[in-house]
Amino acid sequence: MDIAELAAPLETFGRQGQFQQITQALARDRDLLIAGVPGSGRRTLVRRAATEVGAKIIEVDCIRATDGQRLTQLLCEGISQAVKSPIAIECLQQWISKEAAEFFAWQGNMPKSLRLIAKPEEVWQAYQLLIHFPQQLAEFVERQVVLILQGFPHIRSWDRPGDWEKLLRQEIQQQNSVSYVLIATLAETSNQEEFHKNLDIVQLTPLSNDVVAAWAHGVLHRENLTFDPRSQALQYFLEAVQGHIGDASALVRRLCKVKTINGLIGDREIEATLQELLADFSTVFESLLVLLPSSQAQLLESLALDPTDKPQSREYITKHHLSRGGSLQGAIIGLQHKGLIYGSELGYKLALPLFGLWIKQRLS
Repeated sequence: MDIAELAAPLETFGRQGQFQQITQALARDRDLLIAGVPGSGRRTLVRRAATEVGAKIIEVDCIRATDGQRLTQLLCEGISQAVKSPIAIECLQQWISKEAAEFFAWQGNMPKSLRLIAKPEEVWQAYQLLIHFPQQLAEFVERQVVLILQGFPHIRSWDRPGDWEKLLRQEIQQQNSVSYVLIATLAETSNQEEFHKNLDIVQLTPLSNDVVAAWAHGVLHRENLTFDPRSQALQYFLEAVQGHIGDASALVRRLCKVKTINGLIGDREIEATLQELLADFSTVFESLLVLLPSSQAQLLESLALDPTDKPQSREYITKHHLSRGGSLQGAIIGLQHKGLIYGSELGYKLALPLFGLWIKQRLS
């Protein structure tokens, strides 16, 4: 780790290389695919990089989209949040009055000021118009626009023919004042190869223990706290979070509230705080596990109890009574797409360490 890393803001700590890559890509008006599991800092890095280059940000959570109408509504919400300045509002009002009054309405005093009013049979036409707007906005305000599409591949769950995705991909390739940032758990490059040639791909893997330890020490130091060097507290902390900055942040925030003698955090404080955190997360974790298909839940529980880099081996399948063949491979791919396990390059490790610890304790 160099001086630049140590001086970096906490939002980009340990990710300075990726942060510079994203910033430079946006500065060149490139489009990006950011791949990483939930809690790895994907959106935080993009938001900060977009701010760094002075771009206007529009965010759309594609995971919440259940059909084309909902996707169009979510895009309206993202634009509503981005259009705040008088000149941007003027641009939107002119666009509606001249091109889209039949499909959209502007209510400036409402949080969701841009509303979809199109009839169900008109939504496709409304969507075609709306995805042109970011380019028009960028040209009108003379400022780059960054459109962040969180969980972009999720739209395939309802866009079976691929029409909505295809149109969006066409816009991504054509618009020259808008940078599109697709956020996903996997960097899929097998499909749409020509499209991916025009994307800069940034992979966010787990942080090293050295980086997480330096980050945690820095945060605790500001609260006049530190890991007791006579204990195994630091090692216990690192084993619990396994390079996941989201889980590390959650645990450190709790540790900052711990009352200790001489500001030293020992094994007992780590254990108590960790169990308290797992108890608070238990409802979320339980819901997440229940919603998984049975084959995925069984594989996830097996990997939590008995980690392996060869879950397809005959021995592992027999030991844990897993389904064979395509069903097992489908479960592996499904868990990867959900951001719950890493791929073969990281030994099929559980991607959310605290969730894995909760599963292990629940089954033990």
